[in-house]
Amino acid sequence: MEVERLRALLEAVKNGDTPVDEAMGRLRDLPYEDLGFAKLDHHRSLRNGFPEVIFCEGKAVEHTIAIACRLRERAGKVLATRASREVADALIQAVPGSVYYEHARIVVIPGAPSQPSTLNPQPSTVRGTILVVSAGTADMAVAEEAAVTASEMGSPVERLYDVGVAGLHRLLDKKEQLYAASVLIVVAGMEGALASVVGGLVSKPVVAVPTSVGYGASFHGLSALLTMLNSCASGVAVMNIDNGFGAGYFAHLVNTG
Repeated sequence: MEVERLRALLEAVKNGDTPVDEAMGRLRDLPYEDLGFAKLDHHRSLRNGFPEVIFCEGKAVEHTIAIACRLRERAGKVLATRASREVADALIQAVPGSVYYEHARIVVIPGAPSQPSTLNPQPSTVRGTILVVSAGTADMAVAEEAAVTASEMGSPVERLYDVGVAGLHRLLDKKEQLYAASVLIVVAGMEGALASVVGGLVSKPVVAVPTSVGYGASFHGLSALLTMLNSCASGVAVMNIDNGFGAGYFAHLVNTG
């Protein structure tokens, strides 16, 4: 349940506009709603500031739709991540107005019209711009997942793609853009060295995301993960392999903290 909705309900009870029994009925699904195949955490926005996000991989399409429809009744906006085209089309049909970001594999589902969005903080709480940097075009899916997540949560986002260490001049040409960012998300596969390079250039937090892009001894992203974990640059925090969503969420928290 949204903070605003709960506050309005309590005010209505306080003012005598809503009977206590009616309020109890509306609160019956706190802290979660049991659908049998899923337990929806309607209490999450009260604890964390953001509604529950749907991870689509591995879920039946009908389950994903049911979860999305129930969450949107109580949220200003719902994100569904790792959504295939099939899942996205089903969600768009079930909830008109939903938007699919294909490269990011994220569906943004509009909430009930009466619900303000807690995914968008007041502008005064945002410190600056999040810059998403990718080593190569092959890393773009994870980079876009991070970018769309941070953007939909309310942070201004810029992108700087295909500036990996194999052609370092491409990155150095954009130094001013690097310096201007408040938080940087660096996405790289293969050896993952780009995060250390960026971390050595800027004085702002760097969120490093290893990707499974690569072959041979890259071990599906493990090589990049270990490189980032062993970075000697200060201020580098490392996400798990391909976790663009986690990077975007974390960077937004840093940008609004």
